[in-house]
Amino acid sequence: MKQEDAPFAAAFLVPGIASILLGLALCLCIPAHPLTMQEAMHHGNLLVLYIWLYGCLAGALPFVLGGQLTFVQALFEAVSGWTTTGLSVMDVTVTPPIFLFYRSFMQFCGGLGFVMIMMTFVQGRMGMVLYNAEGHPDKLMPTLRETVRTIVLMYMAFLAVGVGAYVLCGMPVFDAVLHTMGALSTGGFSNQAESIGAYHSAAIEGVTVVLMLVGTTNFAILLLLVRRKWQDALRCSELRFLGALLVVFVPVTALALMTGLYMSLGEGLRQALFNIVSALSTTGYATMSYERSTAGGIKLSRTLIMLKASFAELRARVSPEHEVRTPSITRAQGRTPVDAPTLRATAGFVTLYLLLFSAGTLLLCITEGAPLASCMFEFASSLGTVGLSIGLTGPSTRAATLLVEIAGMLLGRLEIFLVFTGLGSAAFLLRQRRRR
Repeated sequence: MKQEDAPFAAAFLVPGIASILLGLALCLCIPAHPLTMQEAMHHGNLLVLYIWLYGCLAGALPFVLGGQLTFVQALFEAVSGWTTTGLSVMDVTVTPPIFLFYRSFMQFCGGLGFVMIMMTFVQGRMGMVLYNAEGHPDKLMPTLRETVRTIVLMYMAFLAVGVGAYVLCGMPVFDAVLHTMGALSTGGFSNQAESIGAYHSAAIEGVTVVLMLVGTTNFAILLLLVRRKWQDALRCSELRFLGALLVVFVPVTALALMTGLYMSLGEGLRQALFNIVSALSTTGYATMSYERSTAGGIKLSRTLIMLKASFAELRARVSPEHEVRTPSITRAQGRTPVDAPTLRATAGFVTLYLLLFSAGTLLLCITEGAPLASCMFEFASSLGTVGLSIGLTGPSTRAATLLVEIAGMLLGRLEIFLVFTGLGSAAFLLRQRRRR
Protein backbone atom coordinates (compact mmCIF):
# COMPACT_ATOMS: atom_id res chain seq x y z
CA MET A 1 0.00 0.00 0.00
CA LYS A 2 1.39 3.40 -0.99
CA GLN A 3 1.71 6.22 1.54
CA GLU A 4 -1.10 8.23 -0.05
CA ASP A 5 -3.44 5.25 0.41
CA ALA A 6 -2.74 4.88 4.15
CA PRO A 7 -5.54 7.26 5.29
CA PHE A 8 -8.08 4.92 3.65
CA ALA A 9 -7.03 1.82 5.62
CA ALA A 10 -9.89 2.23 8.13
CA ALA A 11 -12.41 2.24 5.27
CA PHE A 12 -11.44 -1.38 4.59
CA LEU A 13 -10.69 -2.56 8.12
CA VAL A 14 -14.05 -1.54 9.60
CA PRO A 15 -16.31 -3.56 7.24
CA GLY A 16 -13.79 -6.42 7.25
CA ILE A 17 -13.74 -6.75 11.03
CA ALA A 18 -17.51 -6.25 11.21
CA SER A 19 -18.04 -9.09 8.72
CA ILE A 20 -15.79 -11.42 10.73
CA LEU A 21 -17.66 -10.63 13.95
CA LEU A 22 -21.03 -11.11 12.23
CA GLY A 23 -19.90 -14.49 10.91
CA LEU A 24 -18.76 -15.61 14.34
CA ALA A 25 -22.04 -14.44 15.88
CA LEU A 26 -24.08 -16.40 13.33
CA CYS A 27 -22.01 -19.54 13.95
CA LEU A 28 -22.53 -19.27 17.71
CA CYS A 29 -26.20 -18.24 17.71
CA ILE A 30 -27.68 -20.45 15.00
CA PRO A 31 -28.04 -24.02 16.29
CA ALA A 32 -26.85 -26.81 14.02
CA HIS A 33 -29.18 -29.72 13.38
CA PRO A 34 -29.34 -32.52 10.78
CA LEU A 35 -30.99 -31.53 7.49
CA THR A 36 -32.89 -33.61 5.00
CA MET A 37 -31.71 -33.40 1.40
CA GLN A 38 -34.67 -31.16 0.54
CA GLU A 39 -33.94 -28.84 3.45
CA ALA A 40 -30.25 -28.75 2.54
CA MET A 41 -31.14 -27.76 -1.02
CA HIS A 42 -33.40 -24.92 0.16
CA HIS A 43 -30.82 -23.77 2.71
CA GLY A 44 -28.22 -23.78 -0.07
CA ASN A 45 -30.36 -21.67 -2.43
CA LEU A 46 -31.13 -19.15 0.29
CA LEU A 47 -27.55 -19.04 1.55
CA VAL A 48 -26.11 -18.36 -1.90
CA LEU A 49 -28.58 -15.50 -2.39
CA TYR A 50 -27.75 -14.12 1.06
CA ILE A 51 -24.00 -14.39 0.42
CA TRP A 52 -24.28 -12.40 -2.79
CA LEU A 53 -26.49 -9.70 -1.30
CA TYR A 54 -24.36 -9.31 1.81
CA GLY A 55 -21.15 -9.37 -0.22
CA CYS A 56 -22.39 -6.54 -2.42
CA LEU A 57 -23.46 -4.51 0.62
CA ALA A 58 -20.17 -5.07 2.46
CA GLY A 59 -18.26 -4.40 -0.74
CA ALA A 60 -19.90 -0.98 -1.03
CA LEU A 61 -18.90 0.22 2.44
CA PRO A 62 -15.22 1.06 1.73
CA PHE A 63 -16.27 3.46 -1.04
CA VAL A 64 -18.65 5.21 1.38
CA LEU A 65 -16.34 5.22 4.41
CA GLY A 66 -13.49 6.42 2.22
CA GLY A 67 -15.56 9.36 0.99
CA GLN A 68 -15.41 8.31 -2.65
CA LEU A 69 -19.07 7.72 -3.50
CA THR A 70 -22.61 8.09 -2.18
CA PHE A 71 -24.22 4.92 -0.83
CA VAL A 72 -26.20 4.17 -4.02
CA GLN A 73 -23.15 4.85 -6.18
CA ALA A 74 -21.01 2.66 -3.92
CA LEU A 75 -23.55 -0.16 -4.06
CA PHE A 76 -23.63 0.16 -7.85
CA GLU A 77 -19.81 -0.01 -8.06
CA ALA A 78 -19.68 -3.04 -5.75
CA VAL A 79 -22.42 -4.90 -7.63
CA SER A 80 -20.74 -4.09 -10.93
CA GLY A 81 -17.48 -5.47 -9.56
CA TRP A 82 -18.78 -8.66 -7.95
CA THR A 83 -21.01 -9.47 -10.95
CA THR A 84 -18.09 -8.76 -13.34
CA THR A 85 -20.18 -6.27 -15.29
CA GLY A 86 -17.72 -3.38 -15.50
CA LEU A 87 -20.11 -0.42 -15.62
CA SER A 88 -18.75 2.35 -13.40
CA VAL A 89 -19.70 5.64 -11.79
CA MET A 90 -16.16 6.47 -10.65
CA ASP A 91 -13.91 9.08 -12.21
CA VAL A 92 -10.74 7.02 -12.56
CA THR A 93 -8.64 10.12 -13.22
CA VAL A 94 -9.03 11.27 -9.59
CA THR A 95 -9.72 7.98 -7.75
CA PRO A 96 -6.94 6.87 -5.34
CA PRO A 97 -5.05 3.77 -6.54
CA ILE A 98 -6.18 1.64 -3.59
CA PHE A 99 -9.82 1.93 -4.67
CA LEU A 100 -8.95 1.19 -8.30
CA PHE A 101 -7.20 -1.99 -7.16
CA TYR A 102 -10.05 -2.87 -4.79
CA ARG A 103 -12.77 -2.79 -7.42
CA SER A 104 -10.62 -4.78 -9.88
CA PHE A 105 -9.92 -7.34 -7.17
CA MET A 106 -13.69 -7.62 -6.58
CA GLN A 107 -14.08 -8.43 -10.27
CA PHE A 108 -11.32 -11.01 -10.15
CA CYS A 109 -12.99 -12.78 -7.20
CA GLY A 110 -16.40 -12.33 -8.80
CA GLY A 111 -15.15 -14.22 -11.83
CA LEU A 112 -14.77 -17.26 -9.58
CA GLY A 113 -17.92 -16.54 -7.56
CA PHE A 114 -18.46 -16.18 -3.84
CA VAL A 115 -19.23 -19.86 -3.37
CA MET A 116 -16.17 -20.98 -5.33
CA ILE A 117 -14.02 -18.93 -2.97
CA MET A 118 -15.85 -20.36 0.06
CA MET A 119 -15.26 -23.88 -1.19
CA THR A 120 -11.57 -23.47 -0.42
CA PHE A 121 -12.68 -23.56 3.24
CA VAL A 122 -16.06 -25.36 3.27
CA GLN A 123 -16.39 -29.02 2.31
CA GLY A 124 -18.87 -31.83 2.82
CA ARG A 125 -22.46 -32.15 1.63
CA MET A 126 -23.31 -28.50 2.25
CA GLY A 127 -20.30 -27.51 0.17
CA MET A 128 -21.64 -29.51 -2.78
CA VAL A 129 -25.12 -28.06 -2.28
CA LEU A 130 -23.75 -24.51 -2.35
CA TYR A 131 -21.56 -25.27 -5.38
CA ASN A 132 -24.53 -26.56 -7.35
CA ALA A 133 -26.85 -23.80 -6.13
CA GLU A 134 -24.58 -21.08 -7.55
CA GLY A 135 -24.85 -22.76 -10.94
CA HIS A 136 -21.31 -24.01 -11.53
CA PRO A 137 -21.28 -26.50 -14.43
CA ASP A 138 -17.60 -27.38 -14.09
CA LYS A 139 -16.96 -30.77 -12.47
CA LEU A 140 -13.35 -31.22 -13.49
CA MET A 141 -12.15 -33.75 -10.92
CA PRO A 142 -13.62 -36.70 -9.01
CA THR A 143 -14.07 -34.65 -5.81
CA LEU A 144 -15.29 -31.13 -5.12
CA ARG A 145 -12.08 -30.22 -3.29
CA GLU A 146 -9.93 -31.25 -6.26
CA THR A 147 -12.22 -29.40 -8.68
CA VAL A 148 -12.06 -26.15 -6.71
CA ARG A 149 -8.30 -26.45 -6.24
CA THR A 150 -7.78 -27.02 -9.97
CA ILE A 151 -9.94 -24.05 -10.97
CA VAL A 152 -8.27 -21.68 -8.48
CA LEU A 153 -4.78 -22.76 -9.54
CA MET A 154 -5.64 -22.29 -13.22
CA TYR A 155 -7.11 -18.87 -12.49
CA MET A 156 -4.01 -17.74 -10.58
CA ALA A 157 -1.68 -19.13 -13.25
CA PHE A 158 -3.50 -17.20 -15.97
CA LEU A 159 -3.25 -14.08 -13.79
CA ALA A 160 0.53 -14.43 -13.53
CA VAL A 161 0.94 -15.09 -17.26
CA GLY A 162 -1.32 -12.16 -18.17
CA VAL A 163 0.52 -9.69 -15.95
CA GLY A 164 3.85 -10.81 -17.37
CA ALA A 165 2.62 -10.49 -20.96
CA TYR A 166 1.26 -6.99 -20.38
CA VAL A 167 4.52 -5.83 -18.75
CA LEU A 168 6.54 -7.21 -21.69
CA CYS A 169 4.29 -5.18 -24.01
CA GLY A 170 5.11 -1.98 -22.13
CA MET A 171 2.23 -1.63 -19.69
CA PRO A 172 3.07 -0.44 -16.13
CA VAL A 173 2.92 -3.21 -13.51
CA PHE A 174 -0.03 -1.69 -11.60
CA ASP A 175 -2.02 -1.27 -14.80
CA ALA A 176 -1.08 -4.80 -15.86
CA VAL A 177 -2.44 -6.34 -12.66
CA LEU A 178 -5.72 -4.42 -12.92
CA HIS A 179 -6.29 -5.17 -16.61
CA THR A 180 -5.42 -8.86 -16.26
CA MET A 181 -7.94 -9.22 -13.44
CA GLY A 182 -10.52 -7.37 -15.51
CA ALA A 183 -9.93 -9.43 -18.66
CA LEU A 184 -9.86 -12.86 -17.00
CA SER A 185 -13.03 -12.15 -15.04
CA THR A 186 -14.59 -10.67 -18.22
CA GLY A 187 -15.39 -7.67 -16.02
CA GLY A 188 -13.57 -4.86 -17.79
CA PHE A 189 -12.72 -2.34 -15.07
CA SER A 190 -9.85 -0.11 -16.16
CA ASN A 191 -7.83 2.62 -14.48
CA GLN A 192 -7.78 4.51 -17.78
CA ALA A 193 -10.66 6.72 -18.90
CA GLU A 194 -10.21 5.44 -22.47
CA SER A 195 -9.91 1.81 -21.37
CA ILE A 196 -7.45 -0.29 -23.41
CA GLY A 197 -7.61 2.31 -26.18
CA ALA A 198 -5.53 4.65 -24.01
CA TYR A 199 -2.37 2.62 -24.73
CA HIS A 200 -2.60 2.75 -28.54
CA SER A 201 -0.76 -0.57 -28.69
CA ALA A 202 -1.61 -3.48 -30.96
CA ALA A 203 0.45 -5.79 -28.73
CA ILE A 204 -1.50 -4.84 -25.60
CA GLU A 205 -4.77 -5.28 -27.49
CA GLY A 206 -3.60 -8.73 -28.64
CA VAL A 207 -2.82 -9.82 -25.07
CA THR A 208 -6.22 -8.52 -23.96
CA VAL A 209 -8.00 -10.47 -26.70
CA VAL A 210 -6.33 -13.71 -25.57
CA LEU A 211 -7.15 -13.06 -21.91
CA MET A 212 -10.79 -12.22 -22.72
CA LEU A 213 -11.12 -15.45 -24.72
CA VAL A 214 -9.61 -17.38 -21.81
CA GLY A 215 -12.03 -15.68 -19.42
CA THR A 216 -15.10 -16.49 -21.48
CA THR A 217 -14.17 -20.18 -21.98
CA ASN A 218 -15.44 -22.55 -19.31
CA PHE A 219 -12.86 -24.21 -17.08
CA ALA A 220 -13.52 -27.71 -18.37
CA ILE A 221 -12.44 -26.69 -21.87
CA LEU A 222 -9.50 -24.71 -20.50
CA LEU A 223 -8.32 -27.80 -18.63
CA LEU A 224 -8.32 -29.75 -21.90
CA LEU A 225 -6.24 -27.00 -23.53
CA VAL A 226 -3.82 -26.87 -20.59
CA ARG A 227 -3.38 -30.64 -20.88
CA ARG A 228 -2.79 -30.20 -24.64
CA LYS A 229 -5.83 -32.25 -25.59
CA TRP A 230 -6.40 -30.01 -28.60
CA GLN A 231 -8.72 -32.34 -30.50
CA ASP A 232 -11.00 -32.91 -27.51
CA ALA A 233 -11.19 -29.15 -26.92
CA LEU A 234 -11.92 -28.39 -30.57
CA ARG A 235 -14.81 -30.86 -30.54
CA CYS A 236 -16.63 -28.78 -27.91
CA SER A 237 -19.65 -27.13 -29.47
CA GLU A 238 -19.33 -23.96 -27.40
CA LEU A 239 -15.76 -23.32 -28.55
CA ARG A 240 -16.61 -24.05 -32.18
CA PHE A 241 -19.66 -21.79 -32.01
CA LEU A 242 -17.55 -18.94 -30.60
CA GLY A 243 -15.04 -19.45 -33.41
CA ALA A 244 -17.81 -19.41 -36.02
CA LEU A 245 -19.19 -16.15 -34.63
CA LEU A 246 -15.75 -14.55 -34.82
CA VAL A 247 -15.20 -15.78 -38.38
CA VAL A 248 -18.54 -14.27 -39.45
CA PHE A 249 -18.73 -11.04 -37.48
CA VAL A 250 -15.11 -9.82 -37.49
CA PRO A 251 -14.90 -9.41 -41.30
CA VAL A 252 -18.42 -7.94 -41.48
CA THR A 253 -17.66 -5.44 -38.71
CA ALA A 254 -14.29 -4.60 -40.25
CA LEU A 255 -16.02 -3.86 -43.57
CA ALA A 256 -18.54 -1.62 -41.81
CA LEU A 257 -15.73 0.28 -40.07
CA MET A 258 -13.83 0.69 -43.32
CA THR A 259 -16.81 2.10 -45.18
CA GLY A 260 -18.40 4.03 -42.29
CA LEU A 261 -15.32 5.42 -40.56
CA TYR A 262 -12.88 5.22 -43.51
CA MET A 263 -10.44 2.93 -41.72
CA SER A 264 -7.75 0.95 -43.50
CA LEU A 265 -8.16 -2.82 -43.86
CA GLY A 266 -5.63 -3.55 -41.12
CA GLU A 267 -7.09 -1.01 -38.68
CA GLY A 268 -10.63 -2.20 -39.40
CA LEU A 269 -9.73 -5.85 -38.69
CA ARG A 270 -7.84 -4.85 -35.53
CA GLN A 271 -10.70 -2.79 -34.15
CA ALA A 272 -13.30 -5.37 -35.18
CA LEU A 273 -11.47 -8.32 -33.59
CA PHE A 274 -10.88 -6.55 -30.28
CA ASN A 275 -14.35 -5.10 -29.85
CA ILE A 276 -16.24 -8.18 -31.08
CA VAL A 277 -14.33 -10.37 -28.61
CA SER A 278 -14.97 -7.81 -25.87
CA ALA A 279 -18.70 -7.86 -26.58
CA LEU A 280 -19.03 -11.65 -27.00
CA SER A 281 -17.08 -12.29 -23.81
CA THR A 282 -19.12 -9.59 -22.02
CA THR A 283 -15.86 -7.97 -20.84
CA GLY A 284 -16.59 -4.43 -21.93
CA TYR A 285 -13.05 -3.25 -22.67
CA ALA A 286 -13.08 -0.74 -25.52
CA THR A 287 -10.79 0.84 -28.07
CA MET A 288 -13.50 2.98 -29.68
CA SER A 289 -16.90 4.56 -29.01
CA TYR A 290 -20.00 2.36 -28.69
CA GLU A 291 -22.61 4.97 -29.55
CA ARG A 292 -23.80 2.90 -32.51
CA SER A 293 -23.24 -0.55 -31.08
CA THR A 294 -25.43 -3.20 -29.50
CA ALA A 295 -24.91 -5.53 -26.57
CA GLY A 296 -26.38 -8.72 -25.20
CA GLY A 297 -25.73 -11.30 -22.56
CA ILE A 298 -27.47 -14.64 -23.17
CA LYS A 299 -24.71 -17.25 -22.87
CA LEU A 300 -23.29 -18.81 -26.01
CA SER A 301 -24.25 -22.26 -24.76
CA ARG A 302 -27.92 -21.28 -24.45
CA THR A 303 -27.88 -19.58 -27.84
CA LEU A 304 -26.38 -22.72 -29.35
CA ILE A 305 -29.03 -24.93 -27.73
CA MET A 306 -31.83 -22.76 -29.13
CA LEU A 307 -30.26 -22.83 -32.60
CA LYS A 308 -29.80 -26.60 -32.47
CA ALA A 309 -33.42 -27.05 -31.44
CA SER A 310 -34.63 -24.71 -34.17
CA PHE A 311 -32.69 -26.54 -36.88
CA ALA A 312 -33.91 -29.89 -35.53
CA GLU A 313 -37.51 -28.69 -35.72
CA LEU A 314 -37.00 -27.42 -39.27
CA ARG A 315 -35.40 -30.73 -40.29
CA ALA A 316 -38.27 -32.66 -38.72
CA ARG A 317 -40.78 -30.78 -40.85
CA VAL A 318 -39.01 -31.40 -44.16
CA SER A 319 -37.55 -34.89 -43.60
CA PRO A 320 -39.10 -38.35 -43.27
CA GLU A 321 -39.69 -39.30 -39.65
CA HIS A 322 -37.09 -42.06 -39.59
CA GLU A 323 -34.30 -39.59 -40.57
CA VAL A 324 -34.93 -37.18 -37.70
CA ARG A 325 -32.28 -37.24 -34.98
CA THR A 326 -32.21 -35.77 -31.50
CA PRO A 327 -29.94 -32.70 -31.54
CA SER A 328 -26.93 -32.66 -29.26
CA ILE A 329 -24.02 -30.48 -28.23
CA THR A 330 -20.50 -31.56 -27.36
CA ARG A 331 -19.13 -30.45 -24.01
CA ALA A 332 -15.73 -31.10 -22.46
CA GLN A 333 -17.32 -34.02 -20.57
CA GLY A 334 -18.76 -35.54 -23.77
CA ARG A 335 -21.80 -35.36 -26.02
CA THR A 336 -24.99 -34.10 -24.37
CA PRO A 337 -28.41 -34.51 -26.02
CA VAL A 338 -30.65 -31.47 -26.24
CA ASP A 339 -33.59 -33.25 -24.65
CA ALA A 340 -36.98 -31.84 -23.69
CA PRO A 341 -36.01 -30.77 -20.12
CA THR A 342 -32.88 -29.00 -21.37
CA LEU A 343 -34.79 -27.22 -24.10
CA ARG A 344 -37.62 -26.31 -21.71
CA ALA A 345 -35.18 -24.82 -19.20
CA THR A 346 -33.33 -22.89 -21.92
CA ALA A 347 -36.53 -21.58 -23.51
CA GLY A 348 -37.83 -20.57 -20.09
CA PHE A 349 -34.63 -18.68 -19.33
CA VAL A 350 -34.59 -16.87 -22.66
CA THR A 351 -38.25 -15.89 -22.33
CA LEU A 352 -37.77 -14.58 -18.81
CA TYR A 353 -34.59 -12.81 -19.88
CA LEU A 354 -36.42 -10.96 -22.67
CA LEU A 355 -39.29 -10.02 -20.34
CA LEU A 356 -36.84 -8.60 -17.79
CA PHE A 357 -34.97 -6.79 -20.55
CA SER A 358 -38.18 -5.14 -21.73
CA ALA A 359 -39.21 -4.17 -18.17
CA GLY A 360 -35.75 -2.81 -17.31
CA THR A 361 -35.58 -0.79 -20.52
CA LEU A 362 -38.97 0.76 -19.77
CA LEU A 363 -37.90 1.64 -16.21
CA LEU A 364 -34.72 3.31 -17.49
CA CYS A 365 -36.77 5.37 -19.92
CA ILE A 366 -38.91 6.52 -16.98
CA THR A 367 -36.09 7.20 -14.50
CA GLU A 368 -33.53 8.73 -16.88
CA GLY A 369 -35.75 10.16 -19.61
CA ALA A 370 -33.30 8.99 -22.26
CA PRO A 371 -34.15 7.75 -25.79
CA LEU A 372 -35.43 4.18 -26.07
CA ALA A 373 -32.41 2.95 -28.03
CA SER A 374 -30.01 4.28 -25.38
CA CYS A 375 -32.01 2.66 -22.57
CA MET A 376 -32.13 -0.65 -24.45
CA PHE A 377 -28.35 -0.61 -24.87
CA GLU A 378 -27.62 0.33 -21.27
CA PHE A 379 -29.96 -2.20 -19.66
CA ALA A 380 -28.82 -4.95 -22.04
CA SER A 381 -25.30 -4.17 -20.86
CA SER A 382 -26.43 -4.42 -17.21
CA LEU A 383 -28.53 -7.56 -17.53
CA GLY A 384 -25.93 -9.25 -19.73
CA THR A 385 -23.11 -8.14 -17.36
CA VAL A 386 -21.39 -6.77 -20.47
CA GLY A 387 -20.21 -3.41 -19.14
CA LEU A 388 -20.34 -1.41 -22.36
CA SER A 389 -21.88 2.04 -22.08
CA ILE A 390 -22.81 4.85 -24.43
CA GLY A 391 -22.54 7.43 -21.68
CA LEU A 392 -25.82 6.92 -19.88
CA THR A 393 -24.06 5.45 -16.84
CA GLY A 394 -21.56 7.67 -15.04
CA PRO A 395 -20.87 9.86 -12.00
CA SER A 396 -23.90 12.07 -12.72
CA THR A 397 -26.42 9.26 -13.30
CA ARG A 398 -29.55 9.46 -11.15
CA ALA A 399 -29.86 7.14 -8.16
CA ALA A 400 -33.11 5.63 -9.45
CA THR A 401 -31.41 4.68 -12.72
CA LEU A 402 -28.51 3.09 -10.86
CA LEU A 403 -30.92 1.02 -8.74
CA VAL A 404 -32.59 -0.34 -11.91
CA GLU A 405 -29.19 -1.27 -13.32
CA ILE A 406 -28.15 -2.85 -10.00
CA ALA A 407 -31.20 -5.12 -10.20
CA GLY A 408 -30.29 -5.99 -13.79
CA MET A 409 -26.68 -6.85 -12.93
CA LEU A 410 -27.66 -9.08 -10.00
CA LEU A 411 -30.32 -10.91 -12.02
CA GLY A 412 -27.89 -11.37 -14.89
CA ARG A 413 -24.99 -12.67 -12.79
CA LEU A 414 -27.19 -14.99 -10.72
CA GLU A 415 -28.84 -16.26 -13.90
CA ILE A 416 -32.32 -15.03 -12.91
CA PHE A 417 -33.64 -18.37 -11.65
CA LEU A 418 -31.35 -18.41 -8.61
CA VAL A 419 -32.93 -15.19 -7.34
CA PHE A 420 -36.43 -16.66 -7.57
CA THR A 421 -35.42 -20.08 -6.22
CA GLY A 422 -33.72 -18.32 -3.30
CA LEU A 423 -36.88 -16.38 -2.51
CA GLY A 424 -38.95 -19.55 -2.95
CA SER A 425 -36.63 -21.42 -0.59
CA ALA A 426 -37.02 -18.64 1.99
CA ALA A 427 -40.80 -19.06 1.82
CA PHE A 428 -40.49 -22.87 2.10
CA LEU A 429 -38.22 -22.71 5.15
CA LEU A 430 -40.49 -20.16 6.79
CA ARG A 431 -43.47 -22.47 6.35
CA GLN A 432 -41.46 -25.38 7.76
CA ARG A 433 -40.55 -23.37 10.83
CA ARG A 434 -44.18 -22.38 11.46
CA ARG A 435 -45.23 -26.03 11.39
CA ARG A 436 -42.73 -26.98 14.11
